[in-house]
Amino acid sequence: MGERIAFGTLSYDMAHILGGAMLVLSFALLYQRRIGAIIKIYALQGMVLAAAAGWQGYIQASPHLYVTAIIAFAAKAVTIPIALHWLVRRLNMQREIETALGVFLSMILGVGLVALSFLVVMPTTLAAQAQPLPREDLAVALSMLLLGLLMMITRRNALTQVVGFLSLENGLILAAVGIAGMPLVVELSSAFLVLVAFIVFGVFFFRIRDRFDSLDVRHLDHVGETHR
Repeated sequence: MGERIAFGTLSYDMAHILGGAMLVLSFALLYQRRIGAIIKIYALQGMVLAAAAGWQGYIQASPHLYVTAIIAFAAKAVTIPIALHWLVRRLNMQREIETALGVFLSMILGVGLVALSFLVVMPTTLAAQAQPLPREDLAVALSMLLLGLLMMITRRNALTQVVGFLSLENGLILAAVGIAGMPLVVELSSAFLVLVAFIVFGVFFFRIRDRFDSLDVRHLDHVGETHR
């Protein structure tokens, strides 16, 4: 009995540490203004996501989550960051990016969104008598989703908006791996959709760059005004 409690405590604490690390990295993405650092933080978040998926595979005795961990590491910690660095060099982007809101205000809004996520998820899942670990994983995942949306709203550079979208999707995967019994086909289809979306975004980058010689999305507003 003592060993079971100790193992349960370890599994619970490790899952919380990994989930908390991903949430901290979402705040780091929201705080950072340099493109190179944003890509590195996203790659680190992908590594932590892979570790979280692998740990969930261990404590749930679900071998298919190891496949999810390998896919997450290969796509989010290696392939996509390398592609993003290539796009930065290929499009000769500015290293510093502008934000629609100041860093301080963005962080305050981020803290408020995290508090809102826990206020929404915890009472709902308590009423449904969900297990503590999946319940708190869902709260962290919703927090990451909202922080990703906030990053997309407050950034004026198309590439950093895409990183916000990809970070948002990391939160969805964290929620999926924390729920026992999630089919592998759901996770594989999610990874496939992310790769397709990334290719579409890449084409979008080149089109904006060719048209405006910049990836500042404010130029799109001027186009809309011209066509009115």
